[in-house]
Amino acid sequence: MLKKLPLIALTLLLTTSCVSKKVYTDLEDKYTNLKKDNRRLSDQNRDLETALNQAENELKDTKDDYESALADSKLWESEYKALVNEHKNLEESYNALEKNSSASIAANSKKNRELLAQLEAKEQALIAENARLEKLKKELESRSQRVAELENVIASKDAAMSKLKDAISKALTNFEGKGLTVEQRNGKVYVSMENKLLFQSGSWAVGSQGKQAVKQLGEVLAENPEIAILIEGHTDDVPYKGNDQLSGNWDLSAKRATAIVNILRENPSIQPENLTAAGRGEFAPIASNSSAEGKAQNRRIEVILTPKLDEISKLLNDI
Repeated sequence: MLKKLPLIALTLLLTTSCVSKKVYTDLEDKYTNLKKDNRRLSDQNRDLETALNQAENELKDTKDDYESALADSKLWESEYKALVNEHKNLEESYNALEKNSSASIAANSKKNRELLAQLEAKEQALIAENARLEKLKKELESRSQRVAELENVIASKDAAMSKLKDAISKALTNFEGKGLTVEQRNGKVYVSMENKLLFQSGSWAVGSQGKQAVKQLGEVLAENPEIAILIEGHTDDVPYKGNDQLSGNWDLSAKRATAIVNILRENPSIQPENLTAAGRGEFAPIASNSSAEGKAQNRRIEVILTPKLDEISKLLNDI
């Protein structure tokens, strides 16, 4: 009987208190900010892909310019050598004719001057073309290096997220088959925990088994301070029929997400600024609500882990 008194007291407290307008407004503001952050991350990811494509296209254009310039340089060299040979032949002819005809000498002298002028012009053009070729070569090398750096950073981020997924899966092995899944998609890691692992029906109090799972997850997250942590609460489409403390499924999902955040904050190594809680109600299902199995899948907490993109943004600005 004594063991039931705290539960009875908690029930009375929950049935007699209500969520203040400020708390609810804060939750709505947090959710609005979450949506903005999510859009920003999506835009950054899209901008990243666009920038990478643009950089690769620019790299291809620079390569094409380099190859064209190289071909022009070879043509200039060929013409230059031809003029040198022609000039040599003309000099030999000039020397032979010098003894025979002053008129022929004058004509050959004029032609020789013209050829020398052409030769000098071709030589100057060849020097300018070689300078342009060298400039294009350096530009090509610089862009190639920046694209390689960008690809390396992206690969490093993906590898880090893959390593994080493996660490989380290993830490939560004991909860496999109990409504917990860990996936990596679109450069992010998604940890999904069904409510059967965390909450009783209509409650946002986390059970002992659920607390253990969240704390073990927190131990992994504490070792990854460069990861943004978004906790989303989800429900099925059955309207909430609990006490007057909640206004509906959206309110319930927000409280459940906040409950998970509070457990993670018990770990002092997790930076609070990396944590965001959001309630999404029944509006983001992953299965049909037409069956009990689908409803159970939709009643969940999703922990979405996103790498910070500051380093990638800097490289994009440099390209």
